Amino acid sequence: MNLLTAAFSTGGRRQTTGWWKAFITAYAACVTVWVLYAATVALIDALALTIIFLTLMLVLVFLTVNATAVDEDRSPPVYDIAMALASGAAGLYFAVNAGDIAARITLLDPLSGWDIGFATIVWVLTLEATRRTVGLGLTLLVGVFILYNLYGDRFEGPLNHGLITYDHFIDIMVFTTDGIFGVPLRVAGTYVFLFVLFGTFLSRAGGSEFFFDLSAAISGRSPGGPAKIAVVSSGLYGTISGSPTSDVVTTGAVTIPIMKRLGYPGRLAGGVEVAASTGGSILPPVMGSAAFIMADFTDLDYLDIVIAGLVPAVLYYLCVYTQVHLRSLKMGLAPLADADIPRLKDTMKRGGLFLVPLIVIVVALIEGFTPTYVAAFGAATIVLVSLFRADTRMGPRAIYEALAETAMRMVPVTGACAAAGLVIGGITMTGLAAKFSHLIFYIADADLFLSLVIAAALTIVLGLGMPTPSAYILAAVLVGPLLIDDLQVNLMAGHMFLLYFAVLSAMTPPVAVAAYAASAIALDNPMKIAVTAVRLSLGAFILPFAFVYANEILLIGEPGSIALICLSAAIGLVLLSIAVEGYLKRAMPAWSRLLAAGAGIALLAPTPVTAPVALGVAAVALIPQFRKSPVGAA
Repeated sequence: MNLLTAAFSTGGRRQTTGWWKAFITAYAACVTVWVLYAATVALIDALALTIIFLTLMLVLVFLTVNATAVDEDRSPPVYDIAMALASGAAGLYFAVNAGDIAARITLLDPLSGWDIGFATIVWVLTLEATRRTVGLGLTLLVGVFILYNLYGDRFEGPLNHGLITYDHFIDIMVFTTDGIFGVPLRVAGTYVFLFVLFGTFLSRAGGSEFFFDLSAAISGRSPGGPAKIAVVSSGLYGTISGSPTSDVVTTGAVTIPIMKRLGYPGRLAGGVEVAASTGGSILPPVMGSAAFIMADFTDLDYLDIVIAGLVPAVLYYLCVYTQVHLRSLKMGLAPLADADIPRLKDTMKRGGLFLVPLIVIVVALIEGFTPTYVAAFGAATIVLVSLFRADTRMGPRAIYEALAETAMRMVPVTGACAAAGLVIGGITMTGLAAKFSHLIFYIADADLFLSLVIAAALTIVLGLGMPTPSAYILAAVLVGPLLIDDLQVNLMAGHMFLLYFAVLSAMTPPVAVAAYAASAIALDNPMKIAVTAVRLSLGAFILPFAFVYANEILLIGEPGSIALICLSAAIGLVLLSIAVEGYLKRAMPAWSRLLAAGAGIALLAPTPVTAPVALGVAAVALIPQFRKSPVGAA
């Protein structure tokens, strides 16, 4: 596993001091201010905006991230300073020539030597930035696609494509919005960046502490209280952070030690935190960065995605919460001590104002504002509400540090989105997406269920070692056309299916990046933590299949039908959770667990015939649990 860890490790963070630290902090804060200005006020061509954004962020990458996985306390070495200067020079060149670049006709107007030179600098530095910020996995994948673009004309058979010269490659990859500067990077430089700003402001003002205290006040007294606090607080914080790994580090730093102190095994404490944090990326109203990419990629309104994602997110957490509750009963895990549980009234009095920014976000979305403005409104509201209490007040220094921290947090996201653009450009240029879709269609023999299984497996594999946005966008390009165009899956359901599995890949072995983050806190084996997390959220791996077959779970359809199917799905997931844990009032025999699991799966996408039968089977499985003497106990 050491080899695997090394292969997917990222560059260590460079902790600078003195004037270097002051310069980098000021530079990062200025980048955030520029993004805020460019995304909300300025009228900048989309291509020019993304080019400037990437080159600004590349400078930050090479000044703050080491070439190796070692964290170091030193100033940037000469070669990193040279790459940072090269990034800035490329950005300046493209900014000065933005008008000419926007006006030229792709593949018709020839590129100058300067164009090719600076474009080469951009894509080579993008590859190195990807390696440092995301790891070798995505970098190798990008490299394979680049080689295929340039030499695929020499292949025999269906993978063959027409000749693509280097000028042709550069023209598409750098001078259009179909390559590096495509949808993923444009979304990263607008919606995602500003929502990260919102989350950073909330954390700096003390919002994360409020959400933890609120969770403790709600669920701290029940069996397994600390684990349930992790579920609730990680979900609340995760919807803002949008990153399972950062959520694990932020909330897990508090919840995991508390669970271990009360006797929870390290793998269980870490697994609960990973399962809860992963779900934050699909929890409205913010959801994760991949949801913004989905909105831009599909032309679906972001508000519609938020509405469609509401019930599945609730069902996800219902599944995790139920299993945590049953596991706690089975293991006799204690609640928090009364002295450690804050009073709900006091919690709301201290931090209730932090609910106002979330309300502002929801209202702004309903009123039809773009996600960019919604995030800006939310961030501004946090600053305003923080002024009402001395211990939350954000002064100029706190705002300055939050601006700098936001740009730092965007470093890995930017590398991943730029690399995804390289892959998308290559897929589009060579026609590989259509070939890939036809191949899956042929293997699955046009069967919807088998195609969905292949799509889910592919998305999880793509997500091993790379961020959720990259996994989603690659799956959307490769598999999306098959689901939507060939198999006639509803557009919202098809892309939500891919989004879910891209999110779930963060905790799926063998890489499970979120589990590695939790292992450092829980001091336990990351693979055991990942397996525990998958088991705790097993229903979530079945849920996407359910809403493809029953779109009502996405609130698509008639109100009466939506209500019945959502209720049926909730019952189905509870039954699945009971079957996985093998416990309700007492341990369940194998036959009872199998019946409960079968009934649960049938109720996820019910029909007038299967629903009554499934409920009857569930009754047979569970009634013995409520008798004083278990019947047929194993």
